[in-house]
Amino acid sequence: MENVHYNVSGMANSQSKTQLHNALEKVQGVQQIAIDLSRGTVEVEYNSPASPEQIKTCIENTGYSIQ
Repeated sequence: MENVHYNVSGMANSQSKTQLHNALEKVQGVQQIAIDLSRGTVEVEYNSPASPEQIKTCIENTGYSIQ
């Protein structure tokens, strides 16, 4: 299992967290998602066919910026 960590800006509240979590769950291969609003971090554990690029694109398409 692979692991990626991103610093994400724009997550303001639990609604943001839920929205991003639901979007990432739809990426095939994503196993676990940890979102920390106070630190602005997203950690994702994944297997193939998911990739770091796919996960990054999903975060950006949901409306958040990666630092």
